[in-house]
Amino acid sequence: MFRKILAAEDIDSIHAAVISQLDQLTHAEIHQAKYCDEAYLKVKKALLDGEPYDLLITDLSFKQDHRDTVLESGEDLIKSVKETQPEIKVIAYSIEDRSYKIKALFEECGINGYVSKGREGSKELEKAVIALAGDTENYVPAPLSNIFQANNIIEIEEYDLKLIKYLSIGLTQDEIGAKFKKQGNVPSSNSSIEKRINKLKLYFKAKNTIHLISNAKDLGLI
Repeated sequence: MFRKILAAEDIDSIHAAVISQLDQLTHAEIHQAKYCDEAYLKVKKALLDGEPYDLLITDLSFKQDHRDTVLESGEDLIKSVKETQPEIKVIAYSIEDRSYKIKALFEECGINGYVSKGREGSKELEKAVIALAGDTENYVPAPLSNIFQANNIIEIEEYDLKLIKYLSIGLTQDEIGAKFKKQGNVPSSNSSIEKRINKLKLYFKAKNTIHLISNAKDLGLI
């Protein structure tokens, strides 16, 4: 089981619940932080003291206040911590539910576990901690276990975000194609753009282009 755990969360009630759960589940030394910069400094100090953390549990979204911060999100924190201490296990504990975003957290940020806050969040967090304390390299809750399957989700790229943005301001496929061609973005043909729009509709479960734009806005993509 883990010996030293750091929990980064800015909402007091959730923080208290996580700490209480870890106290019951482990015999670890547990520390907490409400700011990403604070959490990162604690990780660095623990390393320098020769008593490193072996698990970081962090939210992804941290509300900004009067403090000036360098690391503004849990994603920033994870990247910095993994660069400083690659061997530390990291669990992201968040309301994030976009499959491509969660997949990117594993592949680009190097997290070891993901748990979605919700009705079963506490149970899943317990499972994740137990699993990662053993021989499990990565932990994903059952409902999200298919995110790594080939062809399960499309990769959301800058191209897709531009495409949705252009659709949102009323450009036609011809106009979008002309813009892409001028910018050197490929594919830029009408047929390719139409195929990409159809794939995006399927991924975002959109009935039409207006619905696609609406869903993208709701997710903060545009």
